[in-house]
Amino acid sequence: MIYGSAIGEPVTNYLNAVGIRIRLRLLERAAYYKEYADKKLRGLLQTGSGAPGNAATRIDTYAVTGGTYVYTTYPEIDGLFSEQVNEQNPRVRTQILHKIQQLVHERVMFAPILEPAFLNGVGPRVERHGLGTVANFPYSAPYEDLTVRAK
Repeated sequence: MIYGSAIGEPVTNYLNAVGIRIRLRLLERAAYYKEYADKKLRGLLQTGSGAPGNAATRIDTYAVTGGTYVYTTYPEIDGLFSEQVNEQNPRVRTQILHKIQQLVHERVMFAPILEPAFLNGVGPRVERHGLGTVANFPYSAPYEDLTVRAK
C-alpha cells in the first residue's frame, strides 16, 4: 500500500470491523508498483492513478487484457476496446467508451473504498490560488507559486 499507514491502517481496521479480514502489508512505492505490474499481488489492492489521460488510456491500463495493472479481464470489454480504437467518429467512440465504463461498473471490477480529499484554497485573501496553473491537474499547485495576502 503506497499511502502508508496513515490511510492503510484505518481502511484495514474498517474492513476488519465489518468482517472483511485483511492485513496491511506496507511496501515502498517502487516495490508496490513493480509487484502490481508483475501481477504478484493477491487479494485486496488499494491503488489509484493521478496520471494524465482520458477514459481510453485509463481503461487500457486497468481493464483490458495486456494492461499494466490488469488482473481480470472480460472478452466483451476487450472487444469493445478494440472497436473504439479503430472508430473514427468521436461521438461513436465516446458511446463505446461509456459502454465499457458501464460494464466495468456492472461487473464490479473495482470497488472504491475511500476517496481522499485534497483541499484547495480559493478566497478573498488568496492572490494566486494555482488552480489551472498546471494543465489537467485539479489541485492548487505548484505550491511554491501560491500567494496569500497579509491580513
